[in-house]
Amino acid sequence: MRSALFWIIAVFLVGTLIVVTMLPHIHHEETATQSPPASAQSAPVARQVASRATVPPETNTPVATNLDALRRGIPINQEAMPLPMAAVENNDVPRERNYPMQPPTIPHSIDNYQVDKNYNRCLMCHTRANAAKFNAPAIAASHYVTREGQVLAQISPRRYFCTQCHVPQTNAKPLVGNTYQYDTAVIQAAAKNGQ
Repeated sequence: MRSALFWIIAVFLVGTLIVVTMLPHIHHEETATQSPPASAQSAPVARQVASRATVPPETNTPVATNLDALRRGIPINQEAMPLPMAAVENNDVPRERNYPMQPPTIPHSIDNYQVDKNYNRCLMCHTRANAAKFNAPAIAASHYVTREGQVLAQISPRRYFCTQCHVPQTNAKPLVGNTYQYDTAVIQAAAKNGQ
């Protein structure tokens, strides 16, 4: 009898502890569900909120307005309108490499290209045998070398999945500025300045 009474009291205490622990979370979820969805707010209201977010406070604390370039200054409690889809470059003009050993980018669309363990659509044009026929750059000799240094007649499995390194490009405007310079440009500028 004493044992049963002990377990009843223990279960009651544990249950009470769980309820007390969960109360703040339940209250927070109820508050969140009562606020109107971001899409229900009108555009002028959204702009007012966004402009208030960029107004510096009266203190001398600097305002970090560009911490999240992906949100484009839109407050975190509002949903950003997606930008238009960028168009994939499809001109077959190779881009200049930006640094030594950079994998060349793909200057054409690869939508619906099958690249899996059974078939590689890229090899149809870029193998040594077909490159001249399709006027495509042939796969580099390094892609026929295994990890152990063995030269194969076919592309090495470690280089088989082309899109691990090679990617198509789009005409999307960069979200943030970039002042990167190719190393030869830096060397030439330093030589010109006598450094």
